[in-house]
Amino acid sequence: MRIHDAPFSHARAGIRHNDQMAHAPLMQRTHAGWQTPGIANLHSHAFQRAMAGLSERQTHPEDSFWTWRETMYALAARFDPESLHAVASQLYAEMLEAGYTTVCEFHYLHHQPDGRPYDDAAAMSRALIEAARETGIRLTLLPVLYMTGGFDGRPLSERQRRFGHEVDAYLRLIEVLRKEVNESLRVGCALHSLRAVPEAAMQEVIAGLPHGARIHVHIAEQIPEVEECMALRGARPVRWLLDHADVDARWTLVHATHLDAGEVRDLAASGATAAICTTTEGNLGDGFFPFRDYLDHGGCWGIGSDSHISVSPIEELRWLEYGQRLQRQRRNIATTPESPSVGETLLAGVAASAAQSTGFAQQDRMVLDADAPILAAATDVDVADRWIFSGNRPVVRGVEVAGREVVAEGRHLAHEAIEARYRRALPRLLQS
Repeated sequence: MRIHDAPFSHARAGIRHNDQMAHAPLMQRTHAGWQTPGIANLHSHAFQRAMAGLSERQTHPEDSFWTWRETMYALAARFDPESLHAVASQLYAEMLEAGYTTVCEFHYLHHQPDGRPYDDAAAMSRALIEAARETGIRLTLLPVLYMTGGFDGRPLSERQRRFGHEVDAYLRLIEVLRKEVNESLRVGCALHSLRAVPEAAMQEVIAGLPHGARIHVHIAEQIPEVEECMALRGARPVRWLLDHADVDARWTLVHATHLDAGEVRDLAASGATAAICTTTEGNLGDGFFPFRDYLDHGGCWGIGSDSHISVSPIEELRWLEYGQRLQRQRRNIATTPESPSVGETLLAGVAASAAQSTGFAQQDRMVLDADAPILAAATDVDVADRWIFSGNRPVVRGVEVAGREVVAEGRHLAHEAIEARYRRALPRLLQS
């Protein structure tokens, strides 16, 4: 039997899905606790979990994403399939314990550090697939096309060589990986960014993808990227993409932090999903996504933990809302006339975008501990808000994915073996 990706529509999917979900409560009280759908993590670089907390010392008077990237490159150069499997397994177990049941893995560590392919060109991808299989999380694997070092077409630097592909080799990799697709694995496409993928290559890859394949892209994360795109391509990044590609519900635009009013309107109208990675964007000093304006236009959105300085959907959602409050200097921003609850609005948003962005139509579940103090005397009116806005004590009690129990009493069922392997791998990765 051939397994297909979840269907998508070229209509404004975010609005339609939210309308449907208004008829089905997201939080239901059961004998085991409060049951709610698992959350999709729309953007992950698994290997970066190993450097969480290790880039918080100043290396330059004007530290930014661009200086952080040098630290990240140094770490990336030390990974092989074995260590990637160890770190990804630990990360995916942590995701499940936090309530993420699906992860979109934006994967660009393809080759050996010097750029030579492994004997099995898919070796690093298979390490991620095995980590997902072992932990039980659903995986949307997004092999990354990475070709140039900037909008000017300059070659990849020495530290970027292991990321690189030409179009034919890249499409072959996708073809090989799609043979592995099953009920818990999807394979899509990731264009690293407009600065890393020339227009002709982008068009060729899109034309060569299987029907319905999801397409993810980093875009408009930092102001220098926006300025360089305007200088060399004559338009802001999101505007350029909307004008040069058939952006629809197959697409997920990651970050899209720096948008003007027209881009907000037209991105929302396209039916694409914006993947907002609040904790990473805050950690890197990227800026604030124009969330309230995007909601006003009915845009479809979700969250990702990206660099994994936090592995908590609650923290992503809470700070998505708090960032808007800090900018606007008022409270309760993410609401609608139909949903005055911020928590319910946020949970409905991530639930509505999940199938569209990941390709999985199935809905997994988690159960919150009804005996947790922060949920004491909770009702269906306030439980979502109390969960999201009541601190950081974990309250996810159990998680099931594809009918399989993977978390019980708050811990992944294989956490001991996974953690032991991670502890062995980390010293080798962090050696100076």
